[in-house]
This record gives sequence, structure tokens and C-alpha cells, in this order.
Amino acid sequence: MIKMDGLAAFTAITEAGSISGAARRLGFAKSVVSERLAELERTLGTRLIQRTTRKLTLTEDGHSFLPRAQQILYQAREAAAEMAQRHGTLAGPLRVSGPVGFGVLHLGPALNDFLRTHPEIDLTLELDDGFVDAAASGFDAVIRHGPIGDTRLVAKRLATTRRLLVASPGYLAEKGRPATLADLAGHRGILYANRDADWRFAGAEGWMVLRPRAALRVNNGLVMRDAALAGLGITLLPTFFIHDQLASGALVEVDIGMAAEGAELFIAYPRDRSASAKIAALTASLRRSFGDPPYWDR
Repeated sequence: MIKMDGLAAFTAITEAGSISGAARRLGFAKSVVSERLAELERTLGTRLIQRTTRKLTLTEDGHSFLPRAQQILYQAREAAAEMAQRHGTLAGPLRVSGPVGFGVLHLGPALNDFLRTHPEIDLTLELDDGFVDAAASGFDAVIRHGPIGDTRLVAKRLATTRRLLVASPGYLAEKGRPATLADLAGHRGILYANRDADWRFAGAEGWMVLRPRAALRVNNGLVMRDAALAGLGITLLPTFFIHDQLASGALVEVDIGMAAEGAELFIAYPRDRSASAKIAALTASLRRSFGDPPYWDR
């Protein structure tokens, strides 16, 4: 008979990429996780993971079995959560991914409110500015700003935010304050490395696009903000990164007479999670915490 702890060990090893990573995630010793995987393989009569001294890779049978194992575990967790919900509580594990900068500034505090309301939920938050494959990585939900192009996911908008061109007063005093899109071409930009480097602005005849010269490319909004504070150039950032610095005058808006393209914050989750009461409660809680318009844009 297949045991649930074997399925949990197999999926955790696959998602973490190592037995040691799975052991940390599950809270067990490496030897326990290894034995549970071995027992599952003996029960199935096949090798699921090819182990070498350098890496672990899924076998053909492992690739075939993984989505079934993930679905069985998810359904078991949801069944337990449904039983708890019938008694007036939401309970059980919930694994969420979010971007680093937004997670530190806004998502973390908002999740604290959520957990105070639902103390029986066991939440794991992993912050990563890179692409996260929610469907394959075992996340129940991902929080992202920008479009969600994965058709395997359901995406719900949490909030809309503005993007502003900003620089330090010292930089503008030294390099001059651009007043038009053409003026921007003479300045260096602090750019987000995970997306196209284009800056898009709403003009009278549609979107106007500028590709600035780069002073810095980085995949983290907080580092971009700090580089602008240090006077390295002009940057285009969502207001959730810079509202405090704008209020204090440490950064100032660069007004070129056109509004920059805005951004939307989404929660996205695999389609088989669409009936999850925990995700519905999380979505509602985050919307309340951020507000409409969000508090960083008021």
C-alpha cells in the first residue's frame, strides 16, 4: 500500500532538488526522507529518482508519477482543510511564492494579518524574483506584479499600482532634470533585469517607448531604489517601492508630461486549486490589506 509520507518525500525531493532540501522542508532527517522515498519505490516496483553523487534526476516513471502524487497530496490536504472548515476554521498547509522586494515591504505584513485571522493555517512563504513555475513547483499560489502568461494558472487581480520615473535630488542637480521623452535619452537608467529594458509611456498617439542607456541592470526593485538614492541614474519603479522616499524627498518624480505604464498585482494558482477555501480567504485578505486604491498610492 502506498503511504502518504512516501508521496510527500518524493514530491518534496523533486521540488527542492535535493534530499537535504526536502528534509529541511519536511522537518525530518535526511535518512528518514531517503528511506521513505526508497519504500515508495519498493511499493511501486520502479525507480522514481535516479541518484548520483552530483545530482538527482527524475526517471521516466518518476516524470509520469509526479503529477499524480502531487494531486493526491493536494486532495488529501484539501479534504483535511474542508473538515476543519466545517467546524468553523481554515487549517492545514499553504505554500506561497512572492517577489523579494514586495514581499519584504508589503506582502509579509499583509500575511501577518491573514495568519492572525486564520491561526490554524501552516503558511510557507518563499520569496524569489525569478520565474516560478507554480504548477510544477508545488506552490498553492504565487503573488506577482505584471502579467501572468501561464494558461495553466488562474490569475486574480489584487491591486493596481502606478509606476513613476524617479531620481535623487543630487543626481538631477548634477545631470539636469529631463522634461520630455527626448531629454531622457541623455540620461542613464537603472533597469529591471527580469523584463525588457523598454520604458513605456502613454502618448497622444499611443504608447511611446524608450530604451535607456543602462547604468545598472538588476533583478530586484529594492536594489534599483537604493541605486537611485545613491545618485546613479533615473529609474522607473512601482510606487510600492518608493512611496516613503517620495514623501521624505529622498527621491523626486521626474515629470516628462506623460504617464508611465502602470502595473497590476496578481495572485495566481493552478486551476485545480480554484475551489480552495484557503486561497479564496487569502485573496480576500490581501485585497483588504492593500486597499483600492492601494495604500501606497493614496
